[in-house]
Amino acid sequence: MTPIFSQMILSQAETQVESAAETAAEILQETLPVAQEVAEDISNLKPNAILETLKNMIPGLMSLGYRLLVVAFIIIIGMRIISSVKKMFSRSFERMEMEISLRKFLMSVLSVAMYLLLALIAADKLGFNPASLIAVVGSAGVAVALSLQESLSNFAGGIIIMVMKPFRVGDYIVTTTTGIEGTVKIIGLIYTSLLTPDNRMVVIPNGGLANSSITNVTAEDKRRIEIQVGISYESDLRRAKELLLQILDTHPMALHEEDRMPQVFVWELGSNSVVLGGRVWTKMEDYWTVKFEITEQIKLTFDREGIEIPYQRVDIKVAGLETGEKK
Repeated sequence: MTPIFSQMILSQAETQVESAAETAAEILQETLPVAQEVAEDISNLKPNAILETLKNMIPGLMSLGYRLLVVAFIIIIGMRIISSVKKMFSRSFERMEMEISLRKFLMSVLSVAMYLLLALIAADKLGFNPASLIAVVGSAGVAVALSLQESLSNFAGGIIIMVMKPFRVGDYIVTTTTGIEGTVKIIGLIYTSLLTPDNRMVVIPNGGLANSSITNVTAEDKRRIEIQVGISYESDLRRAKELLLQILDTHPMALHEEDRMPQVFVWELGSNSVVLGGRVWTKMEDYWTVKFEITEQIKLTFDREGIEIPYQRVDIKVAGLETGEKK
């Protein structure tokens, strides 16, 4: 069995070798024409023509290399100049005590403008037309401005607020148009955030805020409290004024300065009461405490001294109902 098995293996091997030889011959016949064509093309190439082509390219390459070298030099010098200018403006803004948000914005605008100018100079040295680039940038800017009119209005309002400084972070302001009041927490380029007395955060667009009347309550460190209280016409007017002045004058947080002494006067003669007015100065941080305590003390003192504070009464009479009458 072994000699027969060996003969079979040898026979199969010879068959495979013959098949591989035939395949190689076919591939050689197919690739031979291509190889001949390549050999002919190589033989037809003239070294002088290659050299001429390279010689013709050398001036252009040298010109391009020179331009790239000049552009690289311009960029390096320009970057150093931009860095120096930014440091100079940053120090100037700090000396002006400019708002941080406005300072960052102006520095960003300055950087973009200087880098754009540097890019235009580099493009001009490389042979590009700067006018075309400026036209493209300008058209894009106009399109963006038209689509963001409201945001740009708020943005302009933010710039006005930061430059004119009608209020700062930490001030208590009141807007007359909206009636919103609170402590300024954030002054942004688009919005300003207020924290109201009841601990609500209100965000107001700067466009409307810049165009409205604003009362900056904390612009000064002192504030005057206005008090009005009505007494009946039957009450002792002089005694009521003495008591009110005593309340204002003896409060521990009331200020007693030459032009800021407590005052009491008759405000008006109303339809059902004589309205007394009082004024007292206090520190800004004590305003509400003093106002609430004085209001409470007026009521307690007037009640104790028999000074009547009138109030509106409504008498209702029902027709047909009398005492002891039966239906």
